Amino acid sequence: MTIISLVALLALVLPLGYLFLLAVASVRSASPQMQSNPRPSCRFVITIPAHDEASVIEGTVQRLRALDYPPDLFSIHVVADHCSDNTATLARRAGAIAHERNEGPRTGKGAALSWLFQRILDDTCDAVVIFDSDTQVAADFLRVMDVRLAQGAQVVQGQHIIGNHDEGWFPALTWAMFLVDNRFQNLGRSNLGWSAKHMGDSICFRVDVLRRTGWGEGLTDDYQLRQRLLLEGVRIAYEPAAIGYGEAPRTWAQARAQRARWLRGTRDASQRFARRLLVEAVKRRDPALLDGAFQAYLPSYSTLAMLCVISVLIQVLINWVVAPLFSWHVVGAWLVVLSALFVYPLIGLVLEHAPLKAHVAILSGPFFILWRTWLALASRLGSRPVTWVRTAHGEPK
Repeated sequence: MTIISLVALLALVLPLGYLFLLAVASVRSASPQMQSNPRPSCRFVITIPAHDEASVIEGTVQRLRALDYPPDLFSIHVVADHCSDNTATLARRAGAIAHERNEGPRTGKGAALSWLFQRILDDTCDAVVIFDSDTQVAADFLRVMDVRLAQGAQVVQGQHIIGNHDEGWFPALTWAMFLVDNRFQNLGRSNLGWSAKHMGDSICFRVDVLRRTGWGEGLTDDYQLRQRLLLEGVRIAYEPAAIGYGEAPRTWAQARAQRARWLRGTRDASQRFARRLLVEAVKRRDPALLDGAFQAYLPSYSTLAMLCVISVLIQVLINWVVAPLFSWHVVGAWLVVLSALFVYPLIGLVLEHAPLKAHVAILSGPFFILWRTWLALASRLGSRPVTWVRTAHGEPK
């Protein structure tokens, strides 16, 4: 019995060690904010996929037009994807070039962006930036991207922050989790020379990369595209100085469809690419590819925490029933692993100098883990199809 427990413990320690490797790598802060080029030269195309976003699109375009960057060096394109409202009209009124897509099925922003790129990518632009329809962007965003591209980056992920964290319990928790995610998953990987996550928003691509790889497909086009980029030898750089503020769903009910889509989409993409990533990682001896394979194969933080809690309860029960045949030292080892999982997100918040509110919000994490585990089981075991559903933005509470 002790041997079985120790083997199970080792099986969980390995993914836990991977998580803490990223955490340790993130201790070194990003380089101080770079000096922007006084004469920027990169020509940007800003793209926004939008489905029935009349409540936010006009304000978003107006803020983007006010960015601190030469206006002749960037343009704003909105793809109004199967809209039943006046999203396109409002986008044009705010100063964007609006493209109305009504052909084909409405399957999410991946299809809308692919359709748009086929129509606008030419030799008159150097890079493409993707924002969500509700994103509020730091004024120097394009200047920061101009410098990173001049330094040789091919794809640059900006820092995506949840801006509506004061609008409910779920937005507050999501905000805190994104602070940790940006620190560990993005900065940690960046410091190791690996590829940051593709957050789906506030990200910049050189035009030739998009021409070569296209956009992602499926329910989680951003996750799938990151895996294809890794196979192409393209790593996503992370730049925390390029900041975009987005919205999280205000309620758990609103978040359910979004999270179910993410879970099913990441499962489908992992099944498609995980083996190729692992084989290519060994063949090329590329740690970034190995990291991509680990992300596909290893359990997430939430799954790891749930497995650890269940294991601790089982060990305690066994000790009470067959105490002479079992060692309480094994239970102690499990509790050490569980404690490490508990402090893991708190370390990220400390490194980010997050306010007390973020620490309080993260304490609701156990409820989120239970909720996410139930969604994950439903996603993996259920036969019902999961489809793309619009996340409400800028609408009445």
